[in-house]
Amino acid sequence: MKKLFSIILIAVLGFSSCNVCKTSYQSASKKVKPIVTLTPLRPAGQKNVLGLRTPKMKEVRVGFIGLGMRGSSAVKRFTYIPHTKIVALCDLKKAKVEKSQKVLTDAKLPKVAEYYGTEDAWKKMCQRDDIDLIYIATDWNHHAEMMIYAMEHGKHVACEVPAAMTLQQIWDVVNTAERTQKHCMQLENCVYDFFELTTLNMAQKGLFGEVLYAEGSYIHQLEQFWDYYENDWRMDYNKKHRGDVYATHGLGPACQLLDIHRGDKMNYLVAMDSKPINIPAYLKNKRGEKVGDFKNGQHTMTMISTEKGKTIQIQHDVASPRPYSRMYQVTGTKGFANKYPFEGYALQGETLENVEGVPDHENLSAHSFVSENMKKALMKKYKHPIHRELEEKAKKVGGHGGMDFIMDYRLIYCLLNGLPLDMDVYDLAEWCCLAPLTEISLENSSAPVAIPDFTRGYWNVEKGYKHAFVK
Repeated sequence: MKKLFSIILIAVLGFSSCNVCKTSYQSASKKVKPIVTLTPLRPAGQKNVLGLRTPKMKEVRVGFIGLGMRGSSAVKRFTYIPHTKIVALCDLKKAKVEKSQKVLTDAKLPKVAEYYGTEDAWKKMCQRDDIDLIYIATDWNHHAEMMIYAMEHGKHVACEVPAAMTLQQIWDVVNTAERTQKHCMQLENCVYDFFELTTLNMAQKGLFGEVLYAEGSYIHQLEQFWDYYENDWRMDYNKKHRGDVYATHGLGPACQLLDIHRGDKMNYLVAMDSKPINIPAYLKNKRGEKVGDFKNGQHTMTMISTEKGKTIQIQHDVASPRPYSRMYQVTGTKGFANKYPFEGYALQGETLENVEGVPDHENLSAHSFVSENMKKALMKKYKHPIHRELEEKAKKVGGHGGMDFIMDYRLIYCLLNGLPLDMDVYDLAEWCCLAPLTEISLENSSAPVAIPDFTRGYWNVEKGYKHAFVK
């Protein structure tokens, strides 16, 4: 009798379990619609700036706003770029302007116009009629306002990352660039890194087959830097906002690999984070602050799906004691590239050897990167034309190993020659939108959030990402 009862009980439980599984599967198979944000209509008479070309210049006249860590370094780099003229310097503090003036005089260049002392001194600089390019390196909160004002006063704009923090700011910047037909470039230096740019060239030559997945991040503990941000602006932003607030270093190279708005587009994202520990502890222990509701998580992960069925993973962590990493990875149907914690390539056809001719699935060392000599040979063969021209000088001038100099040089090169810039305003919009969109996802239990098409219908017009050169 007990045996019969046991059989019946097992049958009932098994039947119930199957029903539960079936119900769960059916429920999960229903498509969940992403949260959608407003995409404003393009105003009548306004046109896109895809592939924007502006008149050639004999000289690019530049004004700098923000002369802190990034701005002062940019001034120095520009003293090495031919056919440029630094016209004016602007910062809230006179001492910073004077410091950059000394950079010019040390380079045997004349002193230039100075703007400082008031919150709107930068506006007076933008109103000048002898400046072609405004170069912005201030805190995040002022970027969008400054870009818009500069473009409205007839200037091209280059702005430090991230260039805009809210969807309203992003759309306002896009609309202003389209209305004025001025270049608006985000100063994302990581797309010029020697490994990343070489890997992009390899991908474009087909070495990885079809690239299906890209990964990037910003892993950089900032504990030793927090006190150097003017008025604590970066800490303040992390206190008040949840999400990936600094996605561009990882996302920029990934988007170029996947031809985003040049044949593909990002459709939606899902974000997840861990609770904040280290930064609140720093505020309490080092500053003696009473930490209330600290918003940003210790570690934020974002997954992105594209129209063409590709995926991107982006991570952000400025709190944990981890080695610096941008987690740059490329996975294709024929190969793989990885930059952190060490650089390497794995390509289909590279050996999975076994003396009997059958691969040994337990020999994990067989599933490996190509040799160091092979890697060097590949990087030499596929060195990008930009690096062939600029690598030696870039490493001498410096700036994150030279990629800052290449970024500035390419900006000026394209302006001088009337070419499309390497990064346009839609890149700016796409790479910055993770800040507001991941916050929406996180505040809604990691719900999917649609990523707007900032080109408003033109994402598939250009075929493939490319750098412009004089023919």
